[in-house]
Amino acid sequence: MEEPDLPRPKGDAASRLAAEDLGPYSQAELDDRIALLEAEIARVTAHRGKAAAHRAAADALFGKPAG
Repeated sequence: MEEPDLPRPKGDAASRLAAEDLGPYSQAELDDRIALLEAEIARVTAHRGKAAAHRAAADALFGKPAG
């Protein structure tokens, strides 16, 4: 069975996280959350580096367009 095409939620995940009330979380839960966010930052940073390298390789191969 196919899933229906649902609209994407407005805003990105970081915006939704920033708006969340942290009051109900314990210190241990906040520590876990920090660790997860730090891991996500590392993952995004690594992806950004790969994307930049890919773009540089494409520019080198095809030439940078005049802007």
